[in-house]
Amino acid sequence: MKRAPRHSYPGINLGEDHASAHKATEVVTFGFWVFLMSDLVYFGLMFAIYITMIDAQAGGPGPHELFDLKSIFAQTLILLTSSLTVGLAMLALKYNLPRARVVFWFGVTLALGLSFLALEIRDFMNMAEQGGVPQRSGFLSAFYGLVPLHGLHVASGCLWLIVLGIQLRVFGLTDLLLSRMVRLALFWHFLDLIWIGIITIVYFGGLAYG
Repeated sequence: MKRAPRHSYPGINLGEDHASAHKATEVVTFGFWVFLMSDLVYFGLMFAIYITMIDAQAGGPGPHELFDLKSIFAQTLILLTSSLTVGLAMLALKYNLPRARVVFWFGVTLALGLSFLALEIRDFMNMAEQGGVPQRSGFLSAFYGLVPLHGLHVASGCLWLIVLGIQLRVFGLTDLLLSRMVRLALFWHFLDLIWIGIITIVYFGGLAYG
């Protein structure tokens, strides 16, 4: 029997223990990487717009009045931890550990993702109470065009996790489901990278230059 290549695509490869799924996943994972890079271009445009609008506050509230660094730190810690837990879930899949362990780590990832969204929504509500609404200034329009876009991606990832959990229970661990889990893990890590950009450019950059 021909063995699957050890390293066919970026990320955690399924490896020789999942030879058929590994082979089937290779092409679709490459296509998914192309999608993620196109998404990265879109985020790059939104970052560029934000940078040009940092000081376009039109006399309204700015970063120093609106940003809650304690909440942002908590969100960062939660999201980066979720990147670890989704990685642990993929390692459990790769090495054929008990399915309960896979479900556990994906469940923890989902809980962390929902916690992140809850904190982010609370921040948006607090900003709105202080007059920080999208129509108030160019700065706020750029902010709400970028940061909630990332939050929408996180919400999509959470929904994806729920759907995968249902499919796992109904259909079992099929090759198709393994492939979808690989792509979910890539998507989740991508969101963490975007968040690092948001922390650096939106929050720290806003406080430094806004």
